[in-house]
Amino acid sequence: MAMAEGGGDDVSLIFVYGTLKRGFYNHKLIQTTDAAFIGPHTTVESFPLVCGPHGIPYLINLPGSGTRIHGELYSVSSGLGLARLDELEGIDRGHYERLPVAVCGGERVRVVEAYFAHREFGEALWKRCGEEGLSEYGVDMVNNYVRREDRPPESNFILDIHKFISHGKI
Repeated sequence: MAMAEGGGDDVSLIFVYGTLKRGFYNHKLIQTTDAAFIGPHTTVESFPLVCGPHGIPYLINLPGSGTRIHGELYSVSSGLGLARLDELEGIDRGHYERLPVAVCGGERVRVVEAYFAHREFGEALWKRCGEEGLSEYGVDMVNNYVRREDRPPESNFILDIHKFISHGKI
């Protein structure tokens, strides 16, 4: 079901920059969610974007660091659609935080939401990556992404992050 573009009480505008984008593994979740593609957008401010363990992309809430990030904007139903995305992103498990971010598409600037690496590890992840990031999570990174079901059974998101930060690998 297609939704009208907008940001009313029944929809949330979500900026995606990684595996939820068209052509990437988790895009199927957007397709099966009550969501509508609005178009390509870029963050107004610079932010770090890095790949961590399992090739997972992380946008880090350090405005002014990194570069402007290229991604896609979607209108998502604020009920079940947003709940599905929050579940994927581990909002209640301390994986990511859904925070406001200003993006532009064409000449229009909007304040929307994006999934940022949780504040408990975001800055440390940026430092582990040498404070060098990406402007876009591109198709050349697809082969580095390990799907959740293909990770070792003992894999734990938070522990893997901390191992990566401490040792640069998991």
